[in-house]
Amino acid sequence: MYNPDAPFPVYSQEYWYGDGWDPKEYGQEFDFGRPFFEQLKELISKVPRFALTITKSENCEYNNFCASSRNCYMSNRLGDSEEVYYSYLAIESKDIVDCYNVTRCQICYEVVDADNCYDVFFGQNLSGCSVSRFLFDCRNAKHCFFCAGLRNAEYCFFNEPLSKEEYEKKIGEYEKLAHSKKEDLRKRFLKLCSEQVVPAYWGNKTENVSGNYLLECKNVFDSYDCTGLEDGRYAYGHIYGNNAMDTVFSYHIDWAYEFAAGTSSRNLLFCFNILENCYNMTYCMDCVNNCHDCFGCIGLKHAQYCILNKQYSKEEYEALVPKIIEHMKQTGEWGEFFPITLSPFGYNETVAQEYFPLKKEEVSAKGWKWKEEESDLMKVEKIIPAGRLPDSISDIPDDILNWAIECEVTKKLFKIIPQELKFYHRFNLPVPRKCPDQRHLERIALRNPRKLWDRQCAKCRTAIKTTYSPDRPEIVYCEACYLKEVY
Repeated sequence: MYNPDAPFPVYSQEYWYGDGWDPKEYGQEFDFGRPFFEQLKELISKVPRFALTITKSENCEYNNFCASSRNCYMSNRLGDSEEVYYSYLAIESKDIVDCYNVTRCQICYEVVDADNCYDVFFGQNLSGCSVSRFLFDCRNAKHCFFCAGLRNAEYCFFNEPLSKEEYEKKIGEYEKLAHSKKEDLRKRFLKLCSEQVVPAYWGNKTENVSGNYLLECKNVFDSYDCTGLEDGRYAYGHIYGNNAMDTVFSYHIDWAYEFAAGTSSRNLLFCFNILENCYNMTYCMDCVNNCHDCFGCIGLKHAQYCILNKQYSKEEYEALVPKIIEHMKQTGEWGEFFPITLSPFGYNETVAQEYFPLKKEEVSAKGWKWKEEESDLMKVEKIIPAGRLPDSISDIPDDILNWAIECEVTKKLFKIIPQELKFYHRFNLPVPRKCPDQRHLERIALRNPRKLWDRQCAKCRTAIKTTYSPDRPEIVYCEACYLKEVY
């Protein structure tokens, strides 16, 4: 995940987790005459980091923030999932291609924000749906096509109930459509979605929450993309856990504050990338496998009672940490996350740019890093523009695996992998004409920003908080009016 300009060494997963090096060799004495973050920056520049955040996974070398998964490719934020390709945030899911935020789903393609769905292609804001295509805001819909706002429905075509035989005849005609016709249908579907009555927030099985895209959450405030979180505030992508505030990208994390990225750990303050059964960690990064009671450390494994990677006894540690905290209070450093100036990433290299976009000039004015985009250095002999691809998947030869496709939007080159091609053939889907990055951006554009506005319910005029800004065209209802509308 680190570009070549990063100031520290980067190791492969295998070597980093191995016994060939000792992170404690970089340990340094705490200097009460200098600010804490200044000393931490020195440590950061020396200690090796692992190339990607992948834990307990098999055949997942080309993913990031991937836990307990197998056979996945070019995806991010995966947990307990299999056969996931070009997707973001897939939890307990299998056979997922080009999806965003799916939980306990199987065989899904171009689906955004869904749970417990099976064999669904082209859909958004779904729960419990199966064997359907082009669905928006549906729950427990089965064998439905081009529908919106359905509840407990079966065999519906353009929201019209049909007999099983009539429906199957219509679907058979759709399956024969060429890529260009299916693309026209997808555009019509996006228009349909924009015309629907929508709730103030999207959620399922929630209690006392605010934010958006929340599943099975309770007592959660101003949070987004969370599943199974209880007692949380300002959380982004917190999947399973409790008592979390100002957290992001967390999987089975309890009792965390100002925390980013981690798995199966607890009692974490101001930390980044804490993985697998760690606890009582403060201002630490990239610490894994049963680390506990560490302060200001980087890259530790099976460690305890360390400060700036230096080993102490339990008694020494417990006596020194309060003094360091008091020192940090005097320097104004205590109680805040790592300064952005310590980040090895350019602002535009991070997901912050997707939800809170800034121009290069704005980033530079804040004194933050910006990564200039580099041209593709790939040497490819066989290139085909996307527009020249055959319209039907049946006309795509296996030799496409040996070609680079030129994205019809960005002109970037991308490839098709064998597992992906098999999926397209199996479900009569066209080979993508756009590169994975462009497809990802288009899925993000379907979702609301991570910000709450004050509005009134369009029906009863009750005050609501919603991620639909007042200048947007959607008809937004409070929860009570919305439920009356769809049930």
